[in-house]
Amino acid sequence: MSVLARWCHAHRLAVVLLWLGLLVSLGAGVMSAGSNYSNSTTLPNTESSTALALLQKTGGSAATGDSGQVVWQSDHGSVRDAWVKQRMSLALREISEADGVASVAGPYTSQGAVQVSKDGHTAYATVVFDKGGADLAKADVDRVKDIAARARAGDLDVQLGGQAFGAGVKVSELSEIVGIGAALVVLFLMFRSMWAAALPILTGVAGVGTALFMTILLSHVVTLPDTTPTMGALVGLGVGIDYALFIVHRHRKGLMAGMGVAEASAKALNTSGHAVVFAGLTVVVALLGMLTLGVGILSGMALGAALTVLLTVLAAVTLLPALLGLLGMRVLSRRQRREVAAGRFTPPHEAPGRWARWAAAVQGRPKRMAVIATVLLAAVALPGLSIRLGAADAGNNPTSSSSRQAYDMLADGFGPGFNGPLLLVAKAPDAQAKARLADLADELTSVDGVAAVAPAPLPKGQDVGVITVLPTSSPQSEKTSDLIDHLRHDVVPAAERGSDLKVYVGGATAGSTDFASVLTSKIPLFLLVIVALGFILLTLAFRSVLIPAIGAVMNLLTMGAAFGAIVLVFQHGLGSEALGAGSAGPIEAVVPVLIVGVMFGLSMDYQVFLVSRMHEEWTHTRDNHRAVRVGQSDTALVIAVAATIMFCVFIAFAGGGMRLISEFGLGLAVAVLLDAFLIRMVLVPALMHLTGKANWWLPGWLERRIPHLSVEGDTTPSPAAQPTRPEEEPVRSVQ
Repeated sequence: MSVLARWCHAHRLAVVLLWLGLLVSLGAGVMSAGSNYSNSTTLPNTESSTALALLQKTGGSAATGDSGQVVWQSDHGSVRDAWVKQRMSLALREISEADGVASVAGPYTSQGAVQVSKDGHTAYATVVFDKGGADLAKADVDRVKDIAARARAGDLDVQLGGQAFGAGVKVSELSEIVGIGAALVVLFLMFRSMWAAALPILTGVAGVGTALFMTILLSHVVTLPDTTPTMGALVGLGVGIDYALFIVHRHRKGLMAGMGVAEASAKALNTSGHAVVFAGLTVVVALLGMLTLGVGILSGMALGAALTVLLTVLAAVTLLPALLGLLGMRVLSRRQRREVAAGRFTPPHEAPGRWARWAAAVQGRPKRMAVIATVLLAAVALPGLSIRLGAADAGNNPTSSSSRQAYDMLADGFGPGFNGPLLLVAKAPDAQAKARLADLADELTSVDGVAAVAPAPLPKGQDVGVITVLPTSSPQSEKTSDLIDHLRHDVVPAAERGSDLKVYVGGATAGSTDFASVLTSKIPLFLLVIVALGFILLTLAFRSVLIPAIGAVMNLLTMGAAFGAIVLVFQHGLGSEALGAGSAGPIEAVVPVLIVGVMFGLSMDYQVFLVSRMHEEWTHTRDNHRAVRVGQSDTALVIAVAATIMFCVFIAFAGGGMRLISEFGLGLAVAVLLDAFLIRMVLVPALMHLTGKANWWLPGWLERRIPHLSVEGDTTPSPAAQPTRPEEEPVRSVQ
């Protein structure tokens, strides 16, 4: 790593220009090609996917464009009143003639009578566009929104919902700005130098920006959801700034110990740079582990986040040494530069007083400290035991959004289940099967939890029929999930028995239930793989059995705390509205898997930086208590600052207004804070004090068979570390 650092230092201007050129060229490519995201959560080999495939095969899903609903409600009159009918008919005619609109099906026709609620206060029209997904022009959607907005008058409220109009809840662009601004403040308070504070920000932004452009271009080749760039930015900014922080911190310590700029940079990259590469690759491996789940939307998010982490690591070990070379001694504060110029050097491992006192306090009362930390973590994690996975819809959007208001109008006028109908898609190849299908439609009307049944007659010559079932409960209700299970396990099998009839329960609500069920079944195996991977990596890094075991348990506690926080806020609704993430509801099914993958990597980062310093001291002294105390006190400041920065970035995204990102951001923010300040600052050192020399024990047969892996490279003092004034960079010139 020192060779790379010296090369980047020697060619610092060229390295900076190369990164700038890469950003500009990728940005130009994005401007030319655009994006091609896909948000499909359909899983193969599920009942809902079979139903969808059967519908598509028979032309049941002929419309290729996105659709949505224009919903209107009159509180003090009927939507059939002449003035309402005239006003909305004109609006619907104007919408039908707008660019990009394929068709409009309104309620003021003989076929559309069912689109008016029984009390006459609510009605809706279905708008189908001629394009869908990324091909649907935003201008076409906005034009329809403008027409609908002009139709509002007096007691007549008009709102828009559905797929085409429900994509308006996006992460605020201020999230990145707020997170970066908070990180800059924290870094300045630590370094007391604006140049030093800006370096991790510049490095992290360069890595994330490059990855963002690459991800957008990658969407044309690989199926990626539109949340991938935001997910990558959330993870990338946190780890990118932290990785650069570790290197800058070590570089500054080298300068204050009397090294020249080039030598300090080489030493920083050869020590902290090694740890950054190790930690970054660990995060990447954990993220790519999601590919084994075989879930397209998760695989896309994992690829985007892994690419972002890789590029932030690359920026930290190439761009950062170049920037350090350009800035020279200005990464130190003015007071520090004066001290170096006067020959007053600081030993590389001098620990700040307050952290040394805290480390001594943990050593003095390890049992009490361990119990207190464990109780606090368990209290936060406890709500996570009741986690319920599902999928958010417009009912979880902020109450101020049009999609949420349209959702509520339809629920009030047509029942809670109207927003999530179930589609029973049946294959009836003969007369007996068709008769059984008709009997099933009749029987469904008396099933508990069913509000209405609308069987569609089988077209002549076709053997595929559809029965639309409206539940009495909302799409996110546990009662709706119970109804789906009851239909699949009891009602449908009874109707199929003794015939060739095959019925599949599908629709968007059933699809979300299947998606959550599949992910829930795969989480234990994924968790086992992640924990085993962490155990192996830590065993290789520290040649110990007990330290990896402690690390594995700590990782589980961290993830449990994250789950507890998101359940409390988003499932029970304690503050979700304040975050702009809507009302209480199930947790997005992909969130636990994402948190497990990302938090495994981040927890490993802190464990590596903490224990590597302990291991270094143990190697020199063979005194466990001293090794743990010195290792904790030497790394506490940088871990605390790194965790605070990550918390600022993650919590900024938690308030961005998109539920999935809010859940992910809050879970990571809470987990990172507790992991750093309770687990790494209290629980891990307390347990290591209690277990004594057993921390560093490894069976002899295993010792002989596993390779030696140096996490922090060469940490031995070099001649350049002596308090000298390099001729190439005289310190007198920096005053």
